[in-house]
Amino acid sequence: MNAGLTPAVEMKGIGKIYPGGRRPANSGVSLDLRRGEILCLAGENGAGKSTLMKILSGLEQPSEGDMLINGKPVRMRGPLDADRLGIGMVHQHFMLFPEFTVAENVVMGREPRRGFFFNTAKANALAAAVIDAHRFSIAPGDPVSSLTIGQMQQVEICRMLYRNADIIILDEPTAVLTEQEIFSLFETLAVLKASGKSVILITHKPGEIKRISDRVAVLRKGRLQGVHETASVSEKEISLMMVGGGVDPVHAAHVSRVQAGKPVIVFEHVTVIRRGQKQPLLKDLSFSVSAGEILGFAGVSGNGLGVLEAVLGGFLHPASGKILHQGKDISRLNIRRLRNQGLSFVPADRLRVGSAVEATITENLIINRRAEFSGRWIISRKDTDRFSLGLMERYEIDGEPDDILGSLSGGNIQKVILAREIDQFRDYIVFSEPAWGLDIAAGARVYGEIAGLRDRGAAVILISTNLDEIIANADRIIVMYRGMAAAEMRNGGEPDMREKIGACMLGMKTEGGS
Repeated sequence: MNAGLTPAVEMKGIGKIYPGGRRPANSGVSLDLRRGEILCLAGENGAGKSTLMKILSGLEQPSEGDMLINGKPVRMRGPLDADRLGIGMVHQHFMLFPEFTVAENVVMGREPRRGFFFNTAKANALAAAVIDAHRFSIAPGDPVSSLTIGQMQQVEICRMLYRNADIIILDEPTAVLTEQEIFSLFETLAVLKASGKSVILITHKPGEIKRISDRVAVLRKGRLQGVHETASVSEKEISLMMVGGGVDPVHAAHVSRVQAGKPVIVFEHVTVIRRGQKQPLLKDLSFSVSAGEILGFAGVSGNGLGVLEAVLGGFLHPASGKILHQGKDISRLNIRRLRNQGLSFVPADRLRVGSAVEATITENLIINRRAEFSGRWIISRKDTDRFSLGLMERYEIDGEPDDILGSLSGGNIQKVILAREIDQFRDYIVFSEPAWGLDIAAGARVYGEIAGLRDRGAAVILISTNLDEIIANADRIIVMYRGMAAAEMRNGGEPDMREKIGACMLGMKTEGGS
């Protein structure tokens, strides 16, 4: 890019203090975005990344500072002003209507009409033009509810492009994507950059920063730590700027220090079939996980990981086969009865399944153990606050016990769920995408907790589309492909482990299926 060109965005001395806030969310941040570049905005949870981008996209008003778009001073009163200026933001939690089609979501707010009526044919044609130009793997008529997470992200990007956005902001876009979906997203971003679009990627993953960005800007505790040409800094240096210490995103693969004990959870030829469908969601799945081991399940989204999680959580039941806990058949138990049997459960969907977003932090932390804090009739507020503050300090959850959970960042919501489930652990625990939305340091602490549970004799089931997460933590690995166990292997940290698992995930080869 010609350095003499006027930047697409200039933010000067931006500050943001929320009412009642203990410290500024942003303080004196000055940052520019060049035309036709990909800028990564990096930092830990709570560093101020999302707040700064909400200011740029008109969702928040700055407490101080100025902004220029294409060299002209602007004062945005809301998202509509940002939209008119060609600024679009793809949020961490997608703002889509699942009951509508791809095309209906893409054109929403700027719908083509025939008289007073919505013009479906025109909407499909307009959406198809954007989809075809960027070779997305979606179709205008697809219901959004039928799409994968990666495809839903494509719909969000299509919405921005349909609105002719020249400045595109993506908030933690790879948080729940598979390796293949990340590769596809980065290809899309490269095409957008080549067409002259300016892209800001909010992230906390040094490896991805190095892969995709031209420059990286690092925030810590609301302040800008520096802006660097990505080629001039290493992953370790980026990590150091973000967390103030060299913390690796995932630690090296480990081997259990305890001898695995007797089986705690056993699947015997479990098949799951959705009503009205012939193809099983899970087919003849057999495995056992013992006390003192971490059994990891790897796979591409849509190949059975989500179904396995739902079965373990009691939301789906087998059409055939058995699930045993300590030798007792639990195949037909729901989530409440499974918890009574000893299940601790960290689901991938932290908002709809893992938490009550309209309740307080304390209410979420004690939801399964209210009786422990009750007198004859009422819950002891003093005891619950003391309990909550202890867990919040241990897991570094930002906020106060009475804060509404939905007001927290995604990473802090995940910490609340992890704190609750790990604290109430009995003999087995299921983790699905446990570090989703967490920064480097928080993710490393979670992995340490998982290893600690295993070493204390827990039976741990780890479900993840993140291969690094599986390889770094699991003692044994089962690879899922089309609802079946395509391979099972011990994790000895071999150099080619990633390649072996990746090949099995794509159905290219199998090694000792269960």
